[in-house]
Amino acid sequence: MAYKTILTILTDSAQMPQLDAAAKLAVREDAHLEVLCLGIDLSQPGYFFPGGTAYMLQDAIDTALADAERLEEAVRARLAPASDLRWSVDSAVAQSGGIPALVGLRARFADLTVLVSPYAKGQPPEAEIIAEAALFEGGCPVLVLPDARIPAHLRQILVAWNQSSEALAAIRRALPLLRAADRVEVTCIDPRRNSPENSDPGGLLAQMLVRHGVRAEIAVLARTAPTISDELNRRAVEIGADLIVMGAYGHSRFRQAILGGATRNMLEKSAVPVLMAR
Repeated sequence: MAYKTILTILTDSAQMPQLDAAAKLAVREDAHLEVLCLGIDLSQPGYFFPGGTAYMLQDAIDTALADAERLEEAVRARLAPASDLRWSVDSAVAQSGGIPALVGLRARFADLTVLVSPYAKGQPPEAEIIAEAALFEGGCPVLVLPDARIPAHLRQILVAWNQSSEALAAIRRALPLLRAADRVEVTCIDPRRNSPENSDPGGLLAQMLVRHGVRAEIAVLARTAPTISDELNRRAVEIGADLIVMGAYGHSRFRQAILGGATRNMLEKSAVPVLMAR
């Protein structure tokens, strides 16, 4: 498997560093970069006075469409000089409630979505909805960057292994990056005593990775930090990890996926990029 379609989603011209990071990764992976420029329609029909709704709705849609078109023009100007990059850009308009379906549809046919952490300073309010939609509606792995920078070389990757199907899905989706890394640590924190892997935590996973050409080793750690995410972040800093790979966890509320506590904590606190999938 290789990443052949990399997606990034923009709603504001201030997110150009995210575009640059996604483009850099697309060149490195010999992938096609797809850019979706979203204009957000902020109108809420239920709040308008009788008789004024249609006019105000149309004005809000026109404003969002103009925003999306300006952003698309800025993207085209930014990427035009890149002779070594294959790319395409589209624009669309959506209300906040329509973002999951639209983003999910585009992410479904991508191999990887690249986004800046929705909790990073200056991120637009819809950034969290976009990240959730790519993960849960689109079923696409998401590379979340804390500061819109892609490491020049993945020397060390930390794989968070808790024997869950979500973690395994993330690891399978991360294989192109894992194979390219100099070293991969399968990190097991307080492994479950009643699991089939009790006598050899991470052993079967490490064997699978080695057969894929990954230079993997195992670290079994006792949890000393308040949360698993704190422990993972501490370990990532300790070993100088350039990337963390982990499963994404959430729950359904009114048919919308909401990032679970561990996932949210990880994205809020991680100082290194995190690749998540489920």
